Amino acid sequence: MSAPGREGPPEPDGVAPDGSDGAASRSGSADHAYDEAVRALFSRRPDRMVPGLGRIRALCTALGEPQRAFRAVHVTGTNGKTTLASLVSALLVAHGVRAGTYTSPHLQEVGERVRVDGAPLGREELVDTLARLRAPLAEVEAARDEMVTFFETLTALAYERFARAGVEIAAVEVGMGGRWDATNVVDADVAVINPVRLDHAELGSTVGEVAGEKAGIIADGATVVSAAQEPEAAAVIEAEARARDATVLRAGTDFAVVRRTPGPAGQQVALRSGDLVIDDITLPLRGAHQAANAACALAAVEAMLSSGLDPDAVHSGFAAVRCSGRLEVVRSATPRGAPVVLDGAHNPAGAAALADALVREFPARRRTLVLGAMGDKDYGGIVDALLPVCDRIVTTQAPTGRSAPPDALAKQARLAGRDAEPIADIGGALEAAGASAGAEDLVVVTGSLYLVGAARDALGLPVR
Repeated sequence: MSAPGREGPPEPDGVAPDGSDGAASRSGSADHAYDEAVRALFSRRPDRMVPGLGRIRALCTALGEPQRAFRAVHVTGTNGKTTLASLVSALLVAHGVRAGTYTSPHLQEVGERVRVDGAPLGREELVDTLARLRAPLAEVEAARDEMVTFFETLTALAYERFARAGVEIAAVEVGMGGRWDATNVVDADVAVINPVRLDHAELGSTVGEVAGEKAGIIADGATVVSAAQEPEAAAVIEAEARARDATVLRAGTDFAVVRRTPGPAGQQVALRSGDLVIDDITLPLRGAHQAANAACALAAVEAMLSSGLDPDAVHSGFAAVRCSGRLEVVRSATPRGAPVVLDGAHNPAGAAALADALVREFPARRRTLVLGAMGDKDYGGIVDALLPVCDRIVTTQAPTGRSAPPDALAKQARLAGRDAEPIADIGGALEAAGASAGAEDLVVVTGSLYLVGAARDALGLPVR
């Protein structure tokens, strides 16, 4: 059984050791009310994941059921959920729909998780919404004699914000799993299930068990958009859909990537949904897996819109998508001008997708890997997937207690027959990696969204 949490690390990326938002602390100019609100939010122990929907249901009831004020596309799977939710929202906005997006984790500031029409929640809005939650939280906790968790609080905050902002459709990413995830108090019209792989032990020891937890987001009579799945996962999803009288749209049959051509700033794709083929789409995201995400998003939005898809809106919507930390390229960010690729691959499946993209999208380049992974992840599998496509390895540590020590990651690389240089902090690791990387080379920062957020800060990149 899954717990109401997140696919990413249990603490938000960018959180300082004292529990405050890291970006706020580093800036030295954070508003006191914001700093205190974030500190109070983090005091709810982001690492605490407790199964059950009782707390979030009680909190939503106390707030007047904000999750009923909008329709929803619910997104689950092992990887790619944040990107897929962002793609869905971008298409909705381009079609004139007021859209909300709820994703996790964030990279630099907590407001990145909650967006209306693509704009992240501002600091003042975060403070105000948390203030509205204060009395309902106290009421629920007094009645139940237990604390509402960090993720449950953020989920209620997102739904409350969407309701007050007049959101018509929200793209909602699960935290972890689906069936018992706090987000699952919505009855979504569309459930999107990205490829299911083994990742969190809490979700099951087989792909079928994991798929059962993720298929728990399917509501009665919903439409299920299923990416390409292993047979065991596909069978479980189909069975859950039949039990819910839901319609299943399958990748490769009901929607597909017709063709894709990588380019310097992403790719050109042709996508099919049903009988409709839309060609010459500019997708400013790299990798075949992102084209597959776009096809899923297209099918999901078509299922939500009674008026059907507008090809012009599809073109403009996809062209506007930006996803920080997902094969994000930062050009000339090192002393000798080497581009830096930031990617949050945090499990072997994500690392394999990154390795494939590096070979296909950046051929004939010398690549330096800057790796920092969580100690409770299969970092051996991550290392094994990435070593064949990298020429030099620097290991480092993400700013969280769950991070694997750089020496442990370096040892894993050495066991695979490769040398690695352990450097404790991301700033030093970036400096070391960039010192010998020329303009035609590549520095790749990956292994954790924690690390990507810290790297964005170290590189002076703004919150986006």
